[in-house]
Amino acid sequence: MRSGIVFLLALLALIVGAIAVLASPTYKPIATRPTPAPLLAIGHPSPTPSPTPTPTPTPTPTPTTVTFNVPVYKQLRNLDCETAALQMALGSLGINYTQNQLIAMQPPPDTRQPVMGRLSNGQKIVVQWGNPYQNFVGNIDGADLIPTGYGIYFPPLLALVQSHGVPNAQGGEGAGNGWTPARVYAELAAGHPVMAWTETGWDRPYVGYWTTFDEKIKIRYSLIEHVVTLSGVSATQVRVNDPWHSGSQYWFSKADFERSWADFNNMAIVFK
Repeated sequence: MRSGIVFLLALLALIVGAIAVLASPTYKPIATRPTPAPLLAIGHPSPTPSPTPTPTPTPTPTPTTVTFNVPVYKQLRNLDCETAALQMALGSLGINYTQNQLIAMQPPPDTRQPVMGRLSNGQKIVVQWGNPYQNFVGNIDGADLIPTGYGIYFPPLLALVQSHGVPNAQGGEGAGNGWTPARVYAELAAGHPVMAWTETGWDRPYVGYWTTFDEKIKIRYSLIEHVVTLSGVSATQVRVNDPWHSGSQYWFSKADFERSWADFNNMAIVFK
C-alpha cells in the first residue's frame, strides 16, 4: 500500500515538471542586423552645356507720328514764300525776325527780266535769267506765271541761317548727295524742321532749264516754285506749314510730296 502511494507521488511530480517545462517561453536568438554595405561613391557627371540661344532679331519699331511746334506765317509779298518758310523754321527755334528783316539779310536781288522762248505745248519757256543759287531772281512782288519774278534757292538762305543762330543747319540737294526722302523723314522724326522746295498747290507743271546770264550754267526750274516748312511726320504723311494764301498747316501724302520735291532735285534745309 505504502509503495503504491510513493509510486503515485513520483508520477505526479513528473507530470507537474513536464507541464512547467511546456509552459515556459521558448528562447529564440535575436537575428543580428546585417551591417550595411558601404555606399558607392558616385561621381557627378559634367553638366551638359546649355545650347546658345539663337539671337532674336530686333523688331522693327512701329512707325509713330511725330510733330513739333512750328508757327504758321503767311507770305507777305507775292513771291517771298522762301522767306516766310524761313521765318517759320527759325521761329520754331525761338529765333524771331520779320519777313522784311530776313529779306534785308539776303543778297540784293537780280531784278533783270527773263529772256523767253516760244511756247511749248502751251507752257512758257524761260531761255535765260538770273542765278537763284546766288540771290533772288526777278521781282519779289512780281508774278511767277508771267513771269516777272521767280525765287531763291538754298545756298544764300543756308548762309543766313548759319550766321543767325543755327550754325549746325544743313542744306543741299540731290539724292546722290544724301538728300533723300528717308533722310528728311529721319530729321523730322528727330524734331528738326525742314524747308523743302516744291510747287505751289502741289501742281505738276512743266519743269525745264534756263541758262544764267552771267555764269552760263543751267538752272532747273518750275514757274510755280514754292517753299514750305515741314513740321511733322507719320507712317504715310508729312505735316506741312504752308505760307501760301493766309498760311496753313496740314497733313500731306509722302508720295505726293516726294514727286513735287523731286522737281527741285530734293532741295532742302534742315534746322538743328
